[in-house]
Amino acid sequence: MSPDPIIDPIIDLRSDTVTQPTPGMRRAMADAEVGDDVFAQDPTVNRLQERVAQLLNKEAALFVPSGTMANQTAIRAQTQPGDEILAHGDSHVYHYEAGAMFALSGCSVSFLPGHRGIFDPQEIRRHVRPTDSHFAQSRLVVVENTHNRGGGSIWPLERMAEVRAVARELDLKVHLDGARLMNACVATGHAPAEYADLADTVSVCFSKGLGAPVGSAVASTAETIARVHRFRKMFGGGMRQAGILAAGALYALEHHVTDLANDHAHARRLADALATMDGVGIEPQTVETNIVYFDLDERVGTAEEICRRLHDRGVWMLPLGPQRIRAVTHRHITDESVAAAIEIVQAVVAR
Repeated sequence: MSPDPIIDPIIDLRSDTVTQPTPGMRRAMADAEVGDDVFAQDPTVNRLQERVAQLLNKEAALFVPSGTMANQTAIRAQTQPGDEILAHGDSHVYHYEAGAMFALSGCSVSFLPGHRGIFDPQEIRRHVRPTDSHFAQSRLVVVENTHNRGGGSIWPLERMAEVRAVARELDLKVHLDGARLMNACVATGHAPAEYADLADTVSVCFSKGLGAPVGSAVASTAETIARVHRFRKMFGGGMRQAGILAAGALYALEHHVTDLANDHAHARRLADALATMDGVGIEPQTVETNIVYFDLDERVGTAEEICRRLHDRGVWMLPLGPQRIRAVTHRHITDESVAAAIEIVQAVVAR
């Protein structure tokens, strides 16, 4: 276990983005050596970028303020306006990034079907556009691992390898949205580079389960990262003394990765308990990492109503549809808070 856990009286299961820096991380940030990152002179940012590139077996990496900027600069660096992106219909880049790939890159999207965010590589063949002036040019495939709306589902490494092979055959680039890639690695035992080797660009996030307050990174070839750097500036992401933030990300990589296993265990415990409750629908075996989705029978109430009642009892979850709720475990959720949350959910649902 890493030092300095934070215990919050509110059991906040809305997202792993609600994590706060531990005292050890705060000390590392306060002591960080800084410079002007726009001039590439912040030594802590440079160390972080070198560390990420090494971790993902890429030539270079770039620190950016957010996961959305990481994904969108990677998309912009590998496409032209009028191109088409192939992605699962539940992808984060489509649902939760404010239409950025349309507005910032001028790209359309073709949705690939698949269970829990994981598509058959042959769907790429079925959706790729012919080379014809009438059509948008298929340019980029997006894979999200773990998949948020898939309930934290993990892409099998073999399936990703098949995606990579089909994409190469069709002259398509692959972007790996790895916001929660470390969750996939901890759950499977695969090294981050094993997944990253199957993509042209990779994004990773430090401010979710890893617990840093801000920041993501993009990794790729040096040439592509030079383009990502340009678009980071264009999109308003150039930072100055960003080493204070980079130090938090470095601390997270050094101290918090293995702790993700605790989050996964807590999510499975919650899912197993939910499966015993009358009026709650969930398949516990689908909970592979730290995200739990469950459905409510209409006689229990709507997701919004149940979340409001839970909120009043100190358990915070997110309604994500008329009858669907999401709960996400993270480093501030303890064995005791999982037990308390289960007891409160049981009482609220039974009422």
